[in-house]
Amino acid sequence: MQQAIHQNPHLSMKLYKANIIFTREKDRFEVVENGYVGVENGRVVDVAASADAFGQQVEEVIDYGDRLLIPAMNDMHVHAGQYRNQGISMDMELLEWLNSYTFPEEAKFSDIHYARRMYSRFVHDLWRYGTMRTATFATTHLESTRLLMELFREAGMGALVGKVNMDRNSIDALLETVDEAKAANEALIAEWNDPDSLVRPILTPRFIPSCSSAMLRVCGEQAQKYQVPVQSHLSENLGEIALVRELEPESRFYGDAYDRYGLFGQTVGLGSDISGGHDMSIMRVMVYAIQVSKLYHQKYKDKRFLSLSEAFWIATKSAGSFFGRVGSFEPGYEFDALVIDDSDLKHGNYTLTQRLERFIYVGDDRHIAVRFCRGQEIPEPRILD
Repeated sequence: MQQAIHQNPHLSMKLYKANIIFTREKDRFEVVENGYVGVENGRVVDVAASADAFGQQVEEVIDYGDRLLIPAMNDMHVHAGQYRNQGISMDMELLEWLNSYTFPEEAKFSDIHYARRMYSRFVHDLWRYGTMRTATFATTHLESTRLLMELFREAGMGALVGKVNMDRNSIDALLETVDEAKAANEALIAEWNDPDSLVRPILTPRFIPSCSSAMLRVCGEQAQKYQVPVQSHLSENLGEIALVRELEPESRFYGDAYDRYGLFGQTVGLGSDISGGHDMSIMRVMVYAIQVSKLYHQKYKDKRFLSLSEAFWIATKSAGSFFGRVGSFEPGYEFDALVIDDSDLKHGNYTLTQRLERFIYVGDDRHIAVRFCRGQEIPEPRILD
């Protein structure tokens, strides 16, 4: 049970006491049993085994008892405009699935009332699963994209939100001209591109099959001019790869087609890919990544499968780097965190890392007791009708 040990209103540092687990490096967990995380102005001061290590600068000590304290989750790739379609028609190939289900669903977001209903539920579910930062695709609609950004800001959760750009190979209701896309991108950048904001724009050329060379070129130019990040898709199936080879014949491979327009990056993270994926829990996505890596290992014995610490590091510190100093409890990192109450899962004499593993594999959102983003406790977001 949460307990405030003492309070001093003249000081600003808070200490959070719990069983602390995080990853500085991908090959091992950092574990501090009954330890303390010091937080000031939304950032981690340090992690220590004793409160005495923080001296006399403490405003409040909050004791979470035997619970686990871990970094919050980051979703590097999710489609807010596809939220309603998760788990639908998963046996279709990508291009057929897009035209039959995804594009018609995304077209509905021209209706701001529909967008409010769906997007508020989407943000609420991210909160449920402990995902405090996302790289999110909206749709081609400017006003509903603005609405999604407002909902993230109201919730206090971090997000890079992209108004999708595409000018070919889609349904008419979603197509736009290059000039229209450029103007809409400029508007969102002018309104939202504050480097200190939790919610910021991200340039979003959907993928090469739906973006002409002119569209890709404009996005690349805007990314460089305004130093705005970029998100898209790459090599999702053989049919798509073959189509890109036809559309961009001068490129050596799919990634090179993006690189030629200044649109290729380096960050590695995990994404739910709703609704290409069916599960919004990054905990589950960690499990899927480990399982797939084990299948890969069976075919290529020289390729090692992912360990739990590696998958956890990818979901927290590595993915978090896309949003700044996020995803770890090292000094200077923003305090994005989850308090895990796994009391009903402790049926043996487990180590703390085994308790974390058990939560990741068989726990769910009901075990997340408290959520923090940039040092603020995040209450349950409202669902709108």
